This record gives sequence, C-alpha cells and structure tokens, in this order.
Amino acid sequence: MSYVVTIILTVQMISAVAMIALILVQHGKGADMGAAFGTGGSGSLFGASGSANFLSRTTAVCATVFFACTLALAYFGNLRPTGPTSVLESAAAVAPAAAASAAAAPASGAAQIPVN
Repeated sequence: MSYVVTIILTVQMISAVAMIALILVQHGKGADMGAAFGTGGSGSLFGASGSANFLSRTTAVCATVFFACTLALAYFGNLRPTGPTSVLESAAAVAPAAAASAAAAPASGAAQIPVN
C-alpha cells in the first residue's frame, strides 16, 4: 500500500511543478492591455480570446492529473487499518494473553518462602 501512495505522491509533485512552469511561461490574457489601453486592443477585453493553444491544453491535462492524484491520496489517507492503531490498543490486546501465561507460571519470590 505504501508503494502506491509513494507513486501517487510522486506523480502529484511532478504535475504540480509542471503546472507551475506552464503557467509561468504562458502569456496572460490581460498582459498587453496595459500597454494598449485606449487603443484598438481594448475591444478584445471582453471578446473571445480564440482557441486554446498547446500550453493551455497541457496545463489543463496537468491540472486534471493533479486533481486525480489529490483525490486518490485523500482516499488512501482515509483508509483505516484493521489491527490495533495505537500503543494502548496493542497493549490491551496483549494483556489478556500475558495474564493467562502468568497464571500458569509457578509462583516466584515471596510465595516460595516457607512460613513456620
């Protein structure tokens, strides 16, 4: 189980770094509006920006992979183990077996001293 979580976590980190790099490389939609404000470029402020290019599609794929990895890690992180989960629970599970073996053992110490 830990191998699967490690692989998913590695894929998530790689997709996160790839998303950061792709987002930083892309040209913003409003980046040239500041330089062209008041000129003919202001008509494209609320208009269609055109079709998606390779960088935006790759960013969408990386975001989908990142989201899927996040859901998988949340699922595996919420699984409950079947055995005892804490030190106290494991001690409570061992205590009845230890008490049974102590009752079967011969008495030691003060019980072996003869009383007259």
